[in-house]
Amino acid sequence: MIRIILGNQLRIGLASLITMAATPAFGEPEGVLPFFADRLKVLLREEGARHDLVDAVFALGDDDLVRVAARIHALATFLATDDGANLLAGYKRASNILNAEEKKGPLPTGEAIRVAAPDEEAALFDSVAVAGPRLDAALAGEDYAAAMNALAALRTPVDRFFDAVLVNSEDAAQRANRLLLLIQARREMGKVADFSLVSG
Repeated sequence: MIRIILGNQLRIGLASLITMAATPAFGEPEGVLPFFADRLKVLLREEGARHDLVDAVFALGDDDLVRVAARIHALATFLATDDGANLLAGYKRASNILNAEEKKGPLPTGEAIRVAAPDEEAALFDSVAVAGPRLDAALAGEDYAAAMNALAALRTPVDRFFDAVLVNSEDAAQRANRLLLLIQARREMGKVADFSLVSG
């Protein structure tokens, strides 16, 4: 069934499949979703998709099989580029910092503010602000190449931010704002996939 859906680009979600397949053979409906999810994962892996990318996209909760498959393929293409590989490294660095800080206490809440200096902090703020709407528009239109291009635009600002800016500043307000900026950057990237599940 899944091969037919993907082969014919049928726009049907897992929720609809659950309704169709909720029979004694499958058991209760709540057991059907994992079944179809696992079948799709097996099929995509047989076609060469990386298992971690399958998991990273599935983690977002989308149940449109055609959309999930397209996003996985676009993500694989992106991560094979220098921009993709370096941005993934930046995501993991940001997440490591945030996870370490969260162990010490609650992370700051709210939105980061734009500061005039250092330039690298201002540049990352501007890039995240631009990337958000671009990502939203691309994902809404299922233009995953455009979504990856929006992510690619974050690569250089993220690299320069980490090269020049001390996140754990002794100034509490500075530190909080920089953590908020990393939270926002991670949130925007998380619209495409759960990068914490991507190896590398």
